[in-house]
Amino acid sequence: MPTYKATAYIRLSYTDDRSSESDSVANQRKLIENFVERNPDIEVVSYKVDDGYSGIIFDRPAFKEMMQDVTNGEINCVIVKDLSRLGREYIETGRYLRRVFPAYGVRFIAITDNIDTAQESSGDDLTVSVKNIMNEAYCRDISVKTRTSLDVKRRNRDFVGAFTVYGYIKSEDNKNLLVPDPYASRVVQNIFQMRLEGSSALRIANELNRLGILSPLAYKKNHGLPYAKKGYADREDCKWSATTIIRMLQDETYTGTLVQGKQGTSNYKIKQMEQKPESEWIRIPDAHEPLITKQDFD
Repeated sequence: MPTYKATAYIRLSYTDDRSSESDSVANQRKLIENFVERNPDIEVVSYKVDDGYSGIIFDRPAFKEMMQDVTNGEINCVIVKDLSRLGREYIETGRYLRRVFPAYGVRFIAITDNIDTAQESSGDDLTVSVKNIMNEAYCRDISVKTRTSLDVKRRNRDFVGAFTVYGYIKSEDNKNLLVPDPYASRVVQNIFQMRLEGSSALRIANELNRLGILSPLAYKKNHGLPYAKKGYADREDCKWSATTIIRMLQDETYTGTLVQGKQGTSNYKIKQMEQKPESEWIRIPDAHEPLITKQDFD
């Protein structure tokens, strides 16, 4: 009769080398299954998988489910491939190992790191601390490299955003180049023309709604295009609004200028994006075909 009811916890982040089998979900699962076969006192009662989540944060859905099982007394053992799968943040990972798991009587096993809290001789405190620090350093290094790479691309006139501004789409030949959307670009030009002729933002919005022209959000939804949940401020009914018009009239992208790097994080451990001062934005003129002349935009 098994003494331990275990959860096999598996994590794979977007920064992991997905061409490598060593950290794949399938490999982690197989490694844990082989380990359990050699240890009949352990029974795996659940698998929890966080695919696409960084180890620097612990707000992961499968991890939270596992901890709820721990709290409810449904499991008393956690098995991972290695310590970095549990987490890459030194302080928080250490808190789970030294406080949380012991408080609930949970046995923790990191197979390839030879850590098993049921064995006093394995995974001494200094070794675990060093591994935690190395894991966090790795995460910091990846973050710096990613930021640097994106910054270089922005300065090389490459569009690196996930969502294009209304009026443009990504080129089929070069995903880092914006090209005019045949339909939406004409709508943008008409909006600027109406403004040049003296129409207010509200009047323009009302006219577009009267003509049955889809707003940016509705247009992207209707055409299966990726869109930001917090893009141009469409109304809840997906109609054009004065706010949407004003934001479009102030967007330099329509002059052919690529403006990127408006947001960022102050620390690699913080995922909440913050608005950067305008002086830090990266502006590249003539990066793509303009829809509006600079004179008309001004």
